Amino acid sequence: MSYLELLAEKDLISKQDLIALEKRVYAAPEAVEEQLIRNGISPKTILEAKAEYAGIPMRELGKESVPFDVLKIIPEESAAHYRVVPLAVKDKILEAGITDPDNMDALDALNFISAKSNLPFKVFLISKEDLNKVIEMYRGLTGEVSEALTEYASELEAEGDVLELAPAEKVEGAEGAKIIEEAPVTKIVATILRYAVEGSASDVHVEPIGERTRVRFRVDGVLHTSLLLPAKVHQAVAARIKILSNIKLDERRKPQDGRFSARILGRQIDFRVSTFPTNFGEKVVLRILERERGVRTLDSLDLEPQNLQLLKEIIDEPYGLIVISGPTGSGKSTTLYAMLNELDRESQNVVSLEDPIEYHIKGVSQSQVMPEIEYSFATGLRSILRQDPDIIMVGEIRDRETAQLAIQAALTGHLVFSTLHTNSAIGIMPRLIDMGVDPFLIAPTLRLMMAQRLVKLLCPGTGTPVPVAGSVKKMIDDQFENLPPAYRAAIPFGGEVLRAAPTPTCPNGTRGRVAVFEMLRMDAGLERIILENPTELAIGKAARERGMLTMKEHAIIKAFQKKIPFEEISTL
Repeated sequence: MSYLELLAEKDLISKQDLIALEKRVYAAPEAVEEQLIRNGISPKTILEAKAEYAGIPMRELGKESVPFDVLKIIPEESAAHYRVVPLAVKDKILEAGITDPDNMDALDALNFISAKSNLPFKVFLISKEDLNKVIEMYRGLTGEVSEALTEYASELEAEGDVLELAPAEKVEGAEGAKIIEEAPVTKIVATILRYAVEGSASDVHVEPIGERTRVRFRVDGVLHTSLLLPAKVHQAVAARIKILSNIKLDERRKPQDGRFSARILGRQIDFRVSTFPTNFGEKVVLRILERERGVRTLDSLDLEPQNLQLLKEIIDEPYGLIVISGPTGSGKSTTLYAMLNELDRESQNVVSLEDPIEYHIKGVSQSQVMPEIEYSFATGLRSILRQDPDIIMVGEIRDRETAQLAIQAALTGHLVFSTLHTNSAIGIMPRLIDMGVDPFLIAPTLRLMMAQRLVKLLCPGTGTPVPVAGSVKKMIDDQFENLPPAYRAAIPFGGEVLRAAPTPTCPNGTRGRVAVFEMLRMDAGLERIILENPTELAIGKAARERGMLTMKEHAIIKAFQKKIPFEEISTL
């Protein structure tokens, strides 16, 4: 049986036509539909018969458009190849449209996407016109770049590889620069950056992967492939970014760093650029820094009240060292800038050494270190001490010399902020000792140890409730087991937490990120431990006795406050 029999039952086609058409329906289904339309049967009637035969609902798009967040659930290449498109997300279910109910490859692709995105799906039968309409909606980044690639290909053909890049000395002149500026590659780079800014990406990765160049955007800490380019344009794209960043065009054997600014979508955006040689060519990564978002305040960091109060007390002290630890991209710079923003910059001399300067703060003398000209954190710190500073920010303690100078600055009456790469707050003291700083110098100078990570925020008003019972309750109880009862009593435990749940306007169930912290304040007892037994085990035990909560425990508190999804706890 086929949908043609349903049309015959409704007397829309004759039995004679039915026999003739059924012979062709499996070999040439599109030709059969064209024949039916020529016989006066409307496309909608044919679609209704196919939907009834297949036992799946029919959907007409009309003037309805599919939000870009929903389109991202099924990549454009998959949509075009499998002939399956996303239509909406309703009641936490992905609604997908197909034109052929017997297309098992499309259903397999949907099953894979559903499992990957943790999003059940419901299939609707749609017309070819509606499917093509949705595929056209993907035109955005891909469409604009495709147009530029077409221009690029025609110019190559017409000019005989005029865009092939010459060594640096041949393009530094006005004529060489003009060739690059006028190339369609300029449009490709501009389009990529515009969509990255519009999509709230924090980083853009342009990486050669053999026969293709992959462009990925990092949004809320997760990388997503946004575009695939032909390998032949990679060198030109990388060169365009290098020109913008004022870094050497002919140097492809070693990493380089640069930066540039641009006004995009009416906002002033800074881009921090890094190149890295790989076996297929140079990988280029751009960090996006938006000036107009400005420097955060401490109150806006969503610190727990006791940690906020502690941090404000410490930065109000006249001298000492405050160290923040965490991996790259964990928000340490945001916290440092918020601390600087809290200071009295009118009556105090506030100086910073940074690599790079990410945001400009009024009233702070900010300096960019340049190791290539032997201007490092250590040499800069020596010079700062001759500038009559009150407060010093050192972007990162990377070596023994910088660590010792930071300690000396704190000992001689300065308040010093800096960062260090360790896994936790309690690892800061052992790390400084490993770097060659004497314990008897650390004890009187280190005032506050901090660590932080970023976790995803729930979209407001979304989430699936999860009762705090069974294995969930056991995990939470085990986590707080060794916290003294007096401190455990202050934890705002609740009856349920939330898991991320997709919605039409928030397909991942999360949007944005927030930091979770752990903080440990120096006291006389900790000073004795540093002098006698400065191990992480001993420091951790003492910190616990003082009620210090770990980053994971602060994440649990935020989960009880229904700010973050419960599954984010497992990332810490």
